[in-house]
Amino acid sequence: MTSTTRPFSRPARAATICLALSATLLSACAPLLVGGAMVGGTLVFMDRRTTGAQVDDQGIELKAANRVKETVGDRAHVNVTSYNRTVLITGEAPTDADRSAIEQAVQRVENVRSIVNELGVTSPSSISARSNDAIITSKVKATLVDARDLQANAFKVVTERSVVYLMGRVTEREATRASDLTRGITGVEKVVRVFEVITEAELADGAPRK
Repeated sequence: MTSTTRPFSRPARAATICLALSATLLSACAPLLVGGAMVGGTLVFMDRRTTGAQVDDQGIELKAANRVKETVGDRAHVNVTSYNRTVLITGEAPTDADRSAIEQAVQRVENVRSIVNELGVTSPSSISARSNDAIITSKVKATLVDARDLQANAFKVVTERSVVYLMGRVTEREATRASDLTRGITGVEKVVRVFEVITEAELADGAPRK
């Protein structure tokens, strides 16, 4: 038995073309959405920073990494994290002089508002220690997601040598709750708060700070 394929009718062909065009246009426009909130193909859910601050933070981290590399080369293991233009420096530097030089290099980066220098003066951490830090960070993030009284994406989590640094624009209530939850996680030796504390009224207003 021979099957025959019937050509699309004119209305069906038109509908197919429209659907194809719609899919193409939607995929092309998706990375441009900002208010909805996609930037460069990455969704940004209810970030408490302005879009400008988010862009500045990305730029600060990239530029600071380059400045650190120029300053100490491979002598140090340094991580630079920026949130709302407050910069956290973690890792290890071989000497006090290197620690100070790294901070000064980061301070010269455009748009940096303040610096929290948590560099340890010691030899670089091992690969296994860094892997353990990554596991702890994942546990903290998962715990914050599970806490229904917290907005998990309001926090940035950094772990260095089993010390957890919490960043974000949060109320005192949120800061205390997140810190308490983090302290209860296996493997966490210490919690350091690097928060920008806002009032409950500011949280309710929902306007990001520039």
